[in-house]
Amino acid sequence: MEEQDIKNAGLKVTAPRVKILQLLESAPNSHMSAEDVYKALIESDEDVGLATVYRVLTQFEEKGLLVRHNFNDGRSVFEIAKDDHHDHMVCVDTGQVVEFYSAEIERLQKEIALNHGYDLMDHKLVLYVKKRC
Repeated sequence: MEEQDIKNAGLKVTAPRVKILQLLESAPNSHMSAEDVYKALIESDEDVGLATVYRVLTQFEEKGLLVRHNFNDGRSVFEIAKDDHHDHMVCVDTGQVVEFYSAEIERLQKEIALNHGYDLMDHKLVLYVKKRC
């Protein structure tokens, strides 16, 4: 399906684009930095340069295939764009990103906006967490 996604985005299908999209779609960690992608490609003996990885990730983001997040450590991570809304928790010790959805939180955010005279148009919620001992 990756090649069709690339074509549908109006991009030329190239080996690096296909490899990067396949990697992101199959990665156990669904939020990867450019450096994470590059390291994974090197480990699988793919000959793709870091500059190419950055360029492809940026192109995919611009075309709506990926979403970029900037969490508290200052580095960008990317995930496959999905139709479903979700929020994130980021472990401050490990950097692990956990996706979650809460109907109650969604309801409360809309209610808070309405109570202040606004309609909620969009939001991003990131909880910074630490494992309990």
